[in-house]
Amino acid sequence: MAKVLIVEDNESIGQMVSGWLTSQSHVTDLATTGEDALLLLSQYPYDLIILDINLPGKDGLCVCKEFRDSGGNTPILMLTGKDTVKEKEEGLDTGADDYLTKPFDTRELGARIRALLRRTGSYSQDCVTLGSLSIDTKARSVKVNKTKIELAPKEFALLEFFAKNPNQVFSSDAILDRVWKSESDSTVDSVRVYINRLRSKLGSREDGPSITTVFGVGYKMTWNEDS
Repeated sequence: MAKVLIVEDNESIGQMVSGWLTSQSHVTDLATTGEDALLLLSQYPYDLIILDINLPGKDGLCVCKEFRDSGGNTPILMLTGKDTVKEKEEGLDTGADDYLTKPFDTRELGARIRALLRRTGSYSQDCVTLGSLSIDTKARSVKVNKTKIELAPKEFALLEFFAKNPNQVFSSDAILDRVWKSESDSTVDSVRVYINRLRSKLGSREDGPSITTVFGVGYKMTWNEDS
């Protein structure tokens, strides 16, 4: 699961990309202008940005440059309607990590997204094992001591997030920012409810991970590595 900002003023393309990414269990936000994109980037963390060059107002090149100049290092996949070396060169020189020419096949989009996410480290793992817990992110399956555990999509996304960031404490607000859509109506109570559901489904075992409450701070996933 990755949180992706899509910046595309063509509604049909934006919705198509968002829908496809959602079907791949990613979380997406959609901006239609460069100004809206920069505002979202100043407020929320993202794992990937899909950025169209041709936008009303500030175009994709300006957005990319301003984001990089401000210290932003999130991978950027730039979309271009022109298959010209000059436009691609401008995008890469401005700070984009890759480019894709429209129209494109979602299989190629997916391959480029996976390649960019692999550079972020934690998203290079298709399988995560913590003690008796094993997670297959491709198959979207979870097992505890080889027994399959059925999880709802948001439960799986939350578990994957914790498992790929073990022993790190996250506040409820930080978890909302990373696992839910940025303008979702969900609250910190939603985080608590889903964490309690996960705890119930995973059970309590000495050789398994647990989601621990750090009172006054947030939550973290821990496990006994020696078990």
